[in-house]
Amino acid sequence: MSVILGPNRYGKAETRLVRVVRDGDVHHLKDVNVSTSLSGDMEAVHLSGDNAAVLPTDTQKNIAYAFARKHGIDQIEDFALLLARHYVDAYPSIHHARVEIDEYAWDRIPVAGGERHSFVRGTGEVRTCVVHHDRDGRATVVSGLKDLVVLNSTGSEFHGFLADEYTTLQPTTDRVLATAVAARWRHVDETSSFGKSYGEARRCLLEAFAQTHSLSLQQTLYAMGERVLNTCPEICEIRLAMPNKHHFLVDLSPFGLDNENEVFHVADRPYGLIEGSVLRDDARDAGFAWE
Repeated sequence: MSVILGPNRYGKAETRLVRVVRDGDVHHLKDVNVSTSLSGDMEAVHLSGDNAAVLPTDTQKNIAYAFARKHGIDQIEDFALLLARHYVDAYPSIHHARVEIDEYAWDRIPVAGGERHSFVRGTGEVRTCVVHHDRDGRATVVSGLKDLVVLNSTGSEFHGFLADEYTTLQPTTDRVLATAVAARWRHVDETSSFGKSYGEARRCLLEAFAQTHSLSLQQTLYAMGERVLNTCPEICEIRLAMPNKHHFLVDLSPFGLDNENEVFHVADRPYGLIEGSVLRDDARDAGFAWE
């Protein structure tokens, strides 16, 4: 029996980076979390400890900071592509780069006098992207968001499901449907207008959630993904993960009170987790996009 080195990669995880652009007395804020991961000609470092092919993870961190200063950060996908191409083009031992970025939103604080450099952290949702680039020139871009919390107070049913001797869940024709959407969508290529695309995809997700009379969270998931693909031709596949944030009606009869879908107990766990992908039937092979 022989032992060989399998797939491997290394990098710098979660480099927190805030870029302030000072346009006179108007400031603009970009708050991101950058993770890089590199692979290539790395046998020697694993087998003999020879570090000649290794770009230190500390250097990867410094490159993220330096590129933020030199090139700025507009759309996170473009910044991720810039970093990934640099790693592969500048270092012969690196054959593949993966760059993941999370972006945290800040809103201006509206105050008398027009203060333009004070901010408040925005909604809990996080914008995301994962970019791959390899030595053959292939690149993939997956954009997305997570922690987008949404709720329908009616317009949701769940009945007709499998039942056996262990089933206690009662069918319902009127329930609260709540979830925290994590969505990732794959672009046809790396030339999209990422900011516009993000806005459109987010709008489609919210509108489909609100406008779908739901018989199951699975049905809602598909409707949301379908809306994105029908609206955004630059997107060929979307994957969604949606935990069911259960709202259980509280029994108020011991207190002599009725409860017509007004007072609920919110259970954080356990929870149903619904996951699925929706894609165009002519979508090209994903390659390493989802890795």
